[in-house]
Amino acid sequence: MNTAADVPQLAVEGAVATIRLAKPAFANRLSPQDLDVLRAHLDTVNRDERVLVLRFVADGKYFCSGYDISSLGAGGAPSSTYFGQTMDLIEQARPVTLAAVQGGVYGGGTDLCLACDFRLGTPQADMFMPAIRLGLHFYAGGMSRYVTRLGLNQAKRLFLTAEKIHADEMLRIGMLTELVPAGQLQVRLDTLTSQLAGMAPLALLGVKKHLNLIARGQVDVHEIDQAVLRSERSQDIAEGALAWKEKRQPRFTGR
Repeated sequence: MNTAADVPQLAVEGAVATIRLAKPAFANRLSPQDLDVLRAHLDTVNRDERVLVLRFVADGKYFCSGYDISSLGAGGAPSSTYFGQTMDLIEQARPVTLAAVQGGVYGGGTDLCLACDFRLGTPQADMFMPAIRLGLHFYAGGMSRYVTRLGLNQAKRLFLTAEKIHADEMLRIGMLTELVPAGQLQVRLDTLTSQLAGMAPLALLGVKKHLNLIARGQVDVHEIDQAVLRSERSQDIAEGALAWKEKRQPRFTGR
């Protein structure tokens, strides 16, 4: 049973939104209600044009242990495909997304990480994918993310063996994009957030969107060409060129 205090929490400060997983006593597993809340938060963030960066952080020892599979036995509870569709929405989110992986990440929680654009981890992180060991066939979006982010061989290894791996191996295969000391995770998260939030919004968000689509074999040349032309006519490209000439930080407006 969820309470108002343990559902995912959203905070928005200017260009930065943060979703906090707040159920540490249950390894931050996600119930159907949690997924509903996540979807509402994503809607809020996607509508707020100020937001350029969306961060996922978690309380406690674990980052996320995936879908609360006990829900599958409850009458009227959605299939695990509902979890997968929610992860698809995270991948498709308008802002650049970051996961701060301070600890264990399991099952669908690994897919939440892969749905994010950047995954910062600490030496305390570990992961495994127990779906097959539990008798559960994984959903399409998650398998696609495993293959496009990690490669087919690593996807097979992690799905078919349910092997647990640790932070250094997570970094090696691409599950983590960076590995930092535990005491530096917040600092690095804030630094990367600031770096991303300082980029030109039209180019930042457009390139993020199309890189994800290209990874899935979906290259919309016409839409990309239109985005290129729009950026070339923008005030931001003029500001970027002037800032480069004047050796200062640009002040982008997204116009």
